[in-house]
Amino acid sequence: MSTVLYDTPGPRGILRNRILTFVFAAALLAGLYFAYLKFDEKGQFDAALWEPFLQGDVWVNLIIPGLLNTLSAAAVAALIAVPFGFVFGIARLSEHKWIRVPAGAVVEFFRAIPLLIMIFFAQYGGSAVLGLTVTSFTAVVFGLVLYNGSVLAEIVRAGIQSLPRGQTEAALAVGLRKGQVMRLILLPQAVTAMMPAIVSQLIVLLKDTALGFIVAFEDLLNAGARILPANFRNLIPAVIVVAIIYIIINVLVGLLANWLERRSRRSRKTTIKPVEAPQSVGVG
Repeated sequence: MSTVLYDTPGPRGILRNRILTFVFAAALLAGLYFAYLKFDEKGQFDAALWEPFLQGDVWVNLIIPGLLNTLSAAAVAALIAVPFGFVFGIARLSEHKWIRVPAGAVVEFFRAIPLLIMIFFAQYGGSAVLGLTVTSFTAVVFGLVLYNGSVLAEIVRAGIQSLPRGQTEAALAVGLRKGQVMRLILLPQAVTAMMPAIVSQLIVLLKDTALGFIVAFEDLLNAGARILPANFRNLIPAVIVVAIIYIIINVLVGLLANWLERRSRRSRKTTIKPVEAPQSVGVG
């Protein structure tokens, strides 16, 4: 169907699209075949390298525990980061400067710091500065919460600001207080618009748990890229298997998110379009 930005192609357009599709598909297949030849040339498809993945103890003692640690860190971080994002996102919309400015400073500060630095700081700074013993799990969760929570705060702010201003004015006109307007009118609609961006950020959070590899966090990547190769000398096959597991998890999370979004839109009958977090926003 024709849209504002796209017209239904005619016979020439259809032919051109089919030719381009064929060319790109052929190029992709050629690239995959070239990669297969190189892997085969280096013996990466030898049965001995893949045999460990047919052993139950490898999955029970290494891969599954690593996967559970990854999911645990992601779940704990998400449970904290989402409320963090909502609190600071709403605070950035406050009419009170003493709330808005500090909230903006916190969000922009933690968005600007690389996640890996925050994990390092939690792991080693906690003991050096505060004299605390910080586990790798705690360090990973600490970094994930601060970074992804700050990004989620921008998503929340963008979602609320995407709503028509007339809704706020109408709610205030009928006597609702500002807190009631936010809780009863704006947030229920904004959550539906924010859902794709929030879930996308949670997928990023899940993948970012792999940075715990640098502080010896016993996650899925650690099991696949450090422990397995040290025992079986199969780095490439192990990393491929770990990557496939990550892909499966993220696809399942994406499908769940799509289902939640469709259900939310049907229940709320909203026409607000999905939003994305702004790339850079000031603290004022």
